[in-house]
Amino acid sequence: MTRYVIIGAGAVGASLAAQFELSGIEYALVGRGAQISHIREHGLNYQRPSGTRQVRLNAFDLTDPPELATDDVLLLTVKSQDAADALAFWSWRSVDDASLTAAKSLPIVTFQNGLATEAAALRTFANVYGASILTPARFTETGKVVVGGEPEVGVVTVGRFPFGRDETANRIAADLNRAGYLAEPSADIRRWKSAKLLHNVRNVLELFDGPADLRAEIGDALVEEARRILQTADYKLASPSERTVDISNWRTAQGSGIHPGQQSTWQSFTRGASSEVDFLNGEIVLLGRLHGLATPYNEAVQTLTGKLAQQGSFSKPLALDAILSLVDKSEEKRQNGLAAVR
Repeated sequence: MTRYVIIGAGAVGASLAAQFELSGIEYALVGRGAQISHIREHGLNYQRPSGTRQVRLNAFDLTDPPELATDDVLLLTVKSQDAADALAFWSWRSVDDASLTAAKSLPIVTFQNGLATEAAALRTFANVYGASILTPARFTETGKVVVGGEPEVGVVTVGRFPFGRDETANRIAADLNRAGYLAEPSADIRRWKSAKLLHNVRNVLELFDGPADLRAEIGDALVEEARRILQTADYKLASPSERTVDISNWRTAQGSGIHPGQQSTWQSFTRGASSEVDFLNGEIVLLGRLHGLATPYNEAVQTLTGKLAQQGSFSKPLALDAILSLVDKSEEKRQNGLAAVR
């Protein structure tokens, strides 16, 4: 029987564990720090539109993780910026006996936003599966996770990386459906991951304050800049019309505890955790530099939030005008450079 070893006890990982527990699917949740300590002692305070319950979970601290078996599937649910450390920890762990390692014998499913984790996992893991997940979830209080999706918890697309669909992907999707998600396998997961990134480049604006029209203007600029760069880098974005599962009735429930403007980037800064912006907007900046194209809007928000992360606290939003100021400076520098070449 398949057991899912969930690596990371944040909003995505803890809610997966809760759904597996409530659905009778074998799993182990592995985390670190105050969150996993609280869950191990008290259970998870799990809030859904239907109500809140205290769910006892099969939880392990990273300092004493479960032994791995040949039927295990690893679900990597830490944030993108924490994926490298997690991959280094799990890749060479023994499976059943010392002759097998996780990297060579177990599949790993990467739930991170952005495009970097799958390639990083493929350096060591022979069987990598990417997952693109849509779920309105919040983790800002120790021991508590709020998920506002209804009637299902979220929407998941999963597929072998870099491409292909096999029985493992089919089985994972089937188990996720059983656990209360709308899940489907895909033969080209890169297209779904890149389409999700196009949505995620706006997340950073939740850290900024200013007029609504200016927010919309900058958001559109971030998205169009990202779209141009992704297309140049030969990423073909998946379209919602390609889904094989019907998500037309899925929504974020009103009064569920999920509020607009509080997605994963905002949550990380609110908790004082590390920033994922380098793997969202920073991914666009990276691709732009690799292809010789300017990305002034994504570079500006990456710079400003990078400085904010260095402060170690998030007490008040940044000004939207600061983004335009950096964009203007970037354009002035570019024009000066062109004039010097002439």
